[in-house]
Amino acid sequence: LMLAAGVWGGLVQAGGSLRLSCVASGFDLDVYAIGWFRQAPGKEREGVSCFGRRDYRPYYANSVKGRFTISRDNAQKMVYLQMNSLTPEDTALYYCAIDPRIYYAGSYYCSTGDMENWGKGTQVTVSG
Repeated sequence: LMLAAGVWGGLVQAGGSLRLSCVASGFDLDVYAIGWFRQAPGKEREGVSCFGRRDYRPYYANSVKGRFTISRDNAQKMVYLQMNSLTPEDTALYYCAIDPRIYYAGSYYCSTGDMENWGKGTQVTVSG
């Protein structure tokens, strides 16, 4: 089982876009809630976006609402985070996470970080 996140071109100028990808090898992604978290130097980890298995819509942190979009491709075992209108404040190490226990309340799990499986972080740097 492996959860690994990556980004094509992790350095971007402010106003640019990036898409993070996370491959969930060995997992039946159909039955997992998904989430993205980030941690900037000297700051606490922040839940960016989480989506419970039966949530009507994903949760987004206020800091990214309207700019980031979480999505999934269960057949390909992929989780994505499309990030638009990036600012230097988005610079951080980003982590994907999945959890089979979470059906609802993605916002709660984003705030607590209580998710079962974590990928290694991938660095995103936004220059001003």
